[in-house]
Amino acid sequence: MTDLARVVTPEVLLLAAFCFAVVAGGSGPLIRLLVKFDLMAHPNERSNHTVATPEGSGILVIAALIPAWFLIADRPMAHVLVPALVLGVLSWLDDTRGLSPAIRFPAHILAVAAALWFEPTFIYPLQQFVPEPLAYFIIAFVWVWFINLFNFMDGIDGITGAETASIGIGVAAVVAVHGLAADFGALGICTAATALGFLIWNWPPAKVFLGDVGSVPLGFLLGWLLLSLAAAGPWIVAIILPAYYLADSTLTLLYRMVRRKKIWRAHREHFYQRAAVGWRNHGRVVICMLACNLVLIAISVTYDRFGFFGSWVLAAVPVAVLLAVFLGAGRSASTPPGA
Repeated sequence: MTDLARVVTPEVLLLAAFCFAVVAGGSGPLIRLLVKFDLMAHPNERSNHTVATPEGSGILVIAALIPAWFLIADRPMAHVLVPALVLGVLSWLDDTRGLSPAIRFPAHILAVAAALWFEPTFIYPLQQFVPEPLAYFIIAFVWVWFINLFNFMDGIDGITGAETASIGIGVAAVVAVHGLAADFGALGICTAATALGFLIWNWPPAKVFLGDVGSVPLGFLLGWLLLSLAAAGPWIVAIILPAYYLADSTLTLLYRMVRRKKIWRAHREHFYQRAAVGWRNHGRVVICMLACNLVLIAISVTYDRFGFFGSWVLAAVPVAVLLAVFLGAGRSASTPPGA
């Protein structure tokens, strides 16, 4: 049996179809409910949409992913899925009632700490460089940051669905080519199928938004999947696959910290947000990001041919080009005609 056949089994395809159907088929009725109860994202000075849009499709995303991950994984998953569900519930309360960062952020830390307690292999890539307690701290910090950056980056139509699908497909491709644990690839496929079901409704112009109820648990689950991949051997791949998201969110955070802005407040200063304003076209921004992600997937699959340094340089090039393109688009929008 080939490595691809190990990953793409009839059972995996069936669960992927289930995930896709739950989100794609359930979004229409859910949208009507969200509108009925006025669960809408209304435009404001920091938003990137111009009309009130239903928000909360993440309910379906989590409803599909949690049972699918439980059924498909070849390992205990309660320590991952229970915290993801708790984060989903808290994020739903944040979407509908509003929670302070003093509640949200500790919840992220506790969810990561609870899951990391059962994942000693996650520190393997760092154990040879730093003491064990510090390795755990670094992994926890990175995981919590990934949850938050995934939430921060959910700012225009289509972007989170496209990024989630890219990471899921990328993980499955790496697993198939390099013979890693097949269930990691299966989890990636189911996650990508869920994201594609969501994209049907969220592609610009979006008919529904994910909401924190989706983006926060997704960041948690994808963080676990990428860290699992890193612990299995190709840790550089866990950085390359989400490289654009990591770069945009981290550079934007540093920029806001230098300017002494409140980093937890919503804003429109990410590179992709500036491009969306400049081009007035969310779809164009997402397509550019997808093109970058395809290159990153190709580099991830062939990382062993280029070594650590070569893979790092190759991945940095498309990310840097995309950031420059987005920054240029944003600057052109703020430049008066004839200036």
